[in-house]
Amino acid sequence: MELKVCVGSSCHLRGSEMVVQTFQQIIEKEKLSSRVELKGSFCMGECTEEDVSVHLNGQTYRTTPEEAESFFYSQLLPLLRS
Repeated sequence: MELKVCVGSSCHLRGSEMVVQTFQQIIEKEKLSSRVELKGSFCMGECTEEDVSVHLNGQTYRTTPEEAESFFYSQLLPLLRS
Protein backbone atom coordinates (compact mmCIF):
# COMPACT_ATOMS: atom_id res chain seq x y z
CA MET A 1 0.00 0.00 0.00
CA GLU A 2 1.06 3.53 -0.67
CA LEU A 3 0.88 5.93 2.25
CA LYS A 4 1.41 9.56 1.24
CA VAL A 5 2.03 12.49 3.54
CA CYS A 6 1.79 16.00 2.15
CA VAL A 7 5.11 17.83 2.45
CA GLY A 8 4.03 20.94 0.56
CA SER A 9 4.76 24.31 2.13
CA SER A 10 1.48 24.60 4.03
CA CYS A 11 1.64 21.09 5.53
CA HIS A 12 5.37 21.48 6.13
CA LEU A 13 4.63 24.47 8.35
CA ARG A 14 2.08 22.34 10.21
CA GLY A 15 4.67 19.66 10.98
CA SER A 16 4.50 17.13 8.16
CA GLU A 17 8.19 16.26 8.67
CA MET A 18 7.41 15.08 12.20
CA VAL A 19 4.40 13.10 10.93
CA VAL A 20 6.63 11.35 8.38
CA GLN A 21 9.22 10.53 11.05
CA THR A 22 6.55 9.12 13.36
CA PHE A 23 5.07 6.99 10.58
CA GLN A 24 8.55 5.70 9.61
CA GLN A 25 9.24 4.64 13.19
CA ILE A 26 5.91 2.84 13.49
CA ILE A 27 6.30 1.09 10.13
CA GLU A 28 9.70 -0.23 11.25
CA LYS A 29 8.45 -1.16 14.74
CA GLU A 30 5.41 -3.02 13.39
CA LYS A 31 7.45 -4.65 10.59
CA LEU A 32 5.25 -3.21 7.86
CA SER A 33 7.98 -2.06 5.48
CA SER A 34 7.23 -4.86 3.00
CA ARG A 35 3.55 -3.83 2.91
CA VAL A 36 3.70 -0.03 3.16
CA GLU A 37 5.44 2.42 0.91
CA LEU A 38 5.69 5.74 2.72
CA LYS A 39 6.01 8.70 0.35
CA GLY A 40 6.05 12.45 0.54
CA SER A 41 3.77 14.32 -1.83
CA PHE A 42 3.63 17.97 -2.73
CA CYS A 43 0.30 19.73 -2.37
CA MET A 44 -2.65 17.37 -2.14
CA GLY A 45 -5.16 20.18 -2.56
CA GLU A 46 -6.16 20.19 1.11
CA CYS A 47 -4.30 23.39 2.05
CA THR A 48 -7.32 25.07 3.60
CA GLU A 49 -7.36 22.53 6.42
CA GLU A 50 -5.41 23.04 9.64
CA ASP A 51 -3.81 19.58 9.87
CA VAL A 52 -1.32 17.62 7.77
CA SER A 53 -2.93 15.75 4.86
CA VAL A 54 -2.40 12.00 4.57
CA HIS A 55 -3.63 9.69 1.78
CA LEU A 56 -4.09 5.93 2.00
CA ASN A 57 -6.03 3.85 -0.53
CA GLY A 58 -7.57 6.92 -2.13
CA GLN A 59 -8.87 8.22 1.19
CA THR A 60 -7.78 11.55 2.64
CA TYR A 61 -7.09 11.80 6.33
CA ARG A 62 -5.69 14.58 8.48
CA THR A 63 -3.48 14.50 11.53
CA THR A 64 -1.10 16.60 13.57
CA PRO A 65 2.43 15.78 14.70
CA GLU A 66 1.16 15.39 18.26
CA GLU A 67 -1.57 12.95 17.22
CA ALA A 68 0.33 11.08 14.49
CA GLU A 69 1.11 7.98 16.54
CA SER A 70 -2.42 7.46 17.87
CA PHE A 71 -3.80 8.31 14.40
CA PHE A 72 -1.63 5.65 12.78
CA TYR A 73 -2.67 2.96 15.26
CA SER A 74 -6.37 3.84 15.31
CA GLN A 75 -7.00 4.75 11.66
CA LEU A 76 -4.27 3.37 9.42
CA LEU A 77 -3.06 0.16 11.04
CA PRO A 78 -6.45 -1.57 10.84
CA LEU A 79 -6.56 -0.80 7.10
CA LEU A 80 -3.02 -2.04 6.59
CA ARG A 81 -3.66 -5.28 8.40
CA SER A 82 -6.93 -6.13 6.67
